[in-house]
Amino acid sequence: MLQELLDDTVTALRNAVARGAPELRPRETGTITHIGGGIARIRGLPSITSEEMVAFPEKQLGIAINLEPDEIGVMLLHDSATLSAGIEVRATGREADTPVGEELLGRVIDATGRVLDQGKSLRFNEHRPIERPAPEIMDRAPVTVPLETGIKAVDAMIPIGRGQRELIVGDRQTGKTSVAVDAIINQHGKDVLCIYCAVGQRGTAVARVVDTLRSHGALAYCVVVVASDEDPPGLRFVTPYAATTMAEYFMENGRDVLIVYDDLTRHARAYRELSLLLRRPPGREAYPGDIFYIHSRLLERATHLHSDRGGGSLTALPIIETQAQDISAYIPTNLISITDGQIYLSPVLFHKGLLPAIDVGKSVSRVGGKTQYPAFRTVAGDLRLSYAQFEELETFSRFATRLDEDTRAIIEHGRRVREVLKQPEQRPLRAAAQIAVLRAVNAGLLDNLDIDNVSDVEDRIQQRVLSELPELCMRMESSQVLQDREWEQILTVASDAVSDSYQGIKR
Repeated sequence: MLQELLDDTVTALRNAVARGAPELRPRETGTITHIGGGIARIRGLPSITSEEMVAFPEKQLGIAINLEPDEIGVMLLHDSATLSAGIEVRATGREADTPVGEELLGRVIDATGRVLDQGKSLRFNEHRPIERPAPEIMDRAPVTVPLETGIKAVDAMIPIGRGQRELIVGDRQTGKTSVAVDAIINQHGKDVLCIYCAVGQRGTAVARVVDTLRSHGALAYCVVVVASDEDPPGLRFVTPYAATTMAEYFMENGRDVLIVYDDLTRHARAYRELSLLLRRPPGREAYPGDIFYIHSRLLERATHLHSDRGGGSLTALPIIETQAQDISAYIPTNLISITDGQIYLSPVLFHKGLLPAIDVGKSVSRVGGKTQYPAFRTVAGDLRLSYAQFEELETFSRFATRLDEDTRAIIEHGRRVREVLKQPEQRPLRAAAQIAVLRAVNAGLLDNLDIDNVSDVEDRIQQRVLSELPELCMRMESSQVLQDREWEQILTVASDAVSDSYQGIKR
């Protein structure tokens, strides 16, 4: 009896061993020879490829970017405090990737998918490479649908289309991030998903943006991807590419996406830091020779896909910081040549309190009126012309002792236009409200008002037009061309609002 039991046990063990026979898998390992500054140099790993993930102890990761005969240069994605020379590492055989999917919406994460908002951890069903080729030319469609920012100066004179790349450029603390955040807030209810990519920003600045998005209900359709100034340069470098991969997931599913890169100046500095540590030859301003390519291959991924590819779009708003208003510096000129236009924020206008401090003369949209509603195109032409005339005459009037009546009238009208283009932060406007006010100022309805009263009268015009002409407002926010009688209706309502306001002011 005992012998039978032993025989059965031996048989069972043999069967189990046969079923679970170990399979030998070769695994390449290497050794750290140097570590510091966010990079590691490794000997070994002869079969590793560029952009391949390298695994360090304690689940830390890096990406191989320098492949030399004797050693490999790896940029680290985590803190290197626990690593030292002599530690063994291994190749993963996996291309650098990032998580994608609907579960990212409403969350604050980094490029690796690590949760930063103290919420519950995420489980990802799909990862995609952070470096992906841009869509082919035949897969792209023309940019024709407007991306409404809710900012009068932008929507009227520097229009942005879905699939466009519009640069936001200006000195430090001139409101660049505010313009981008207002554009995100304005996408509420417009079926546009948003990704805010913070590169090298202070933690407090990112927290402020997240709080703003949450308070306006925008975080629900937004993903915040963060690499703070305390993170390794490798993580700061890959973050914009990872954020773009997340955006492409939605675009390829037929969705419209807006992505904000805040900002690419710090991204370029992170790449310069990596390149110098890896002993790559420096060029102009110590940047490596491929500094143009790192941004062009990023921004070329923003496009409007053809209907055969789902018809989704990816609109990019890269932010760049200038020094002393020098938009002809190295990195700004690179970005200006890549993008489809720029919104320039002037520190001079900012200090005068003309907010948003958008310099219309130095700003341009190369897509232009092709993406505007017909009603917007009607008012935008006259507005830009009168504003340009006003700026030129205002400069000369400082040196003149006496002005003729026509010149004085143009200057006074221009001051009202400039006052109307002012807009409080985090208060984007409907397109119909913007068109009504701009039509009223073009018609000279506000020319007899004191400058201090223009803002209150503007609010009255918006309220009256939106409440009294709802069907006409819908037509303004469509591809339909308004007739003369419809414009007269708008001017009549606006004129009544101005008269009521004027009577109230007199009382």
